[in-house]
Amino acid sequence: MNQIKYKMVIQWSEEDECFLVGLPDFIGQYWRTHGATYEEAVANGKEAIESLIISYQADGEPLPKPSILEKV
Repeated sequence: MNQIKYKMVIQWSEEDECFLVGLPDFIGQYWRTHGATYEEAVANGKEAIESLIISYQADGEPLPKPSILEKV
């Protein structure tokens, strides 16, 4: 995958005792993956985004527009 431009939200969960990764640009279940460390959560989040992109393309669905911070 070239550059991934989708937003990831990484948040510690006391209940789950891990970092949860949310992908808000993709509709559906908010929390997509997790990691025991922040670095693992980032890697798993990137892998989840890549898998979602492949799945959307295989199903012929258009990819969601990424949330991009624009200059004010």
